[in-house]
Amino acid sequence: MIKSVDTLVQRLPKVRGEYSYDVPLSPIAWFRVGGAAEVLFYPRDEEDLECFLKNRPLDIPVTIFGSGSNILVRDGGIPGVVIRLGKNFRQMELTWYGKTAHVKVGAGAIDISVARYCRDAGVRGLEFLAGVPGTIGGALRMNAGAYGCEMADVTVEAQAFDNFGKRRALVLTDLGFSYRQSKIPDNWIFISAILHGSRDKLEAIAQRMKAIEVNRCKSQPLRTRTGGSTFTNPPGEKAWKLIDQAGCRGLKCGGAMVSEKHCNFIINTGDASAADIEWLGEEVRRRVKQTSGINVKWEIQRIGLSKDIQSGTDIQAEDARQ
Repeated sequence: MIKSVDTLVQRLPKVRGEYSYDVPLSPIAWFRVGGAAEVLFYPRDEEDLECFLKNRPLDIPVTIFGSGSNILVRDGGIPGVVIRLGKNFRQMELTWYGKTAHVKVGAGAIDISVARYCRDAGVRGLEFLAGVPGTIGGALRMNAGAYGCEMADVTVEAQAFDNFGKRRALVLTDLGFSYRQSKIPDNWIFISAILHGSRDKLEAIAQRMKAIEVNRCKSQPLRTRTGGSTFTNPPGEKAWKLIDQAGCRGLKCGGAMVSEKHCNFIINTGDASAADIEWLGEEVRRRVKQTSGINVKWEIQRIGLSKDIQSGTDIQAEDARQ
């Protein structure tokens, strides 16, 4: 942790974008919990981001923050610089090669916005993005998928900056996609990607997207404060079934609760802390391991610093059904 914000400010490189200091992240995180960013940086464009990465002191930690989904910001906040990609990283551009479409998208583009853009342009194959919360950068990072399709199925290539600000062109094999992960180093920042699709009628694409929307509304707690699916599916298993079999549906810790609608979602019922949510997730993992022998892994990325728990504090989970 940098000794003071003033010291940190003096050490940061000059940029054309915007630095803000001690910025609460809970208003933009889907869980609506967590502490502040020591510094929040919105780069003006790719060249501005490149300049920052090339000139920043390497001992200052850098964290990329997308739309705030699939992420849990701990209560102590995030030290160093948190980077958010703004409107100049949300471009979408379509090129046709016969019946094949190549869609160049910025890493800051919202997944559902890309799905809608492709629908309106008559591009099929990217409808699944309507069921994926977050940005294209995050989707690339975790090989996001839904409804039988994932980023590995549609990615042609991607562009990223490494930790030193060097631009990296990545073809599909470089990305090393596997289930809910890529092999790209955590400190690289995606800036754009080219995705492929094919021609179809707008009405047919819209119908498939509508079916995804209806299915999500029926099965997921969409209108709650949540971060998306909490745990990845173990090989050959469904995380929600293991959680249900472990008796965790409706389990609570403080203001955090395992959703009764879909128990692979943890929700903030109104006054949860990040510590409540993380503790509840670990308790779910413990109970699943105890009942099934299977370790479920976090899909939600937990970032930042935990606040010290006062001596003698004892957090207990309670069953909402009792």
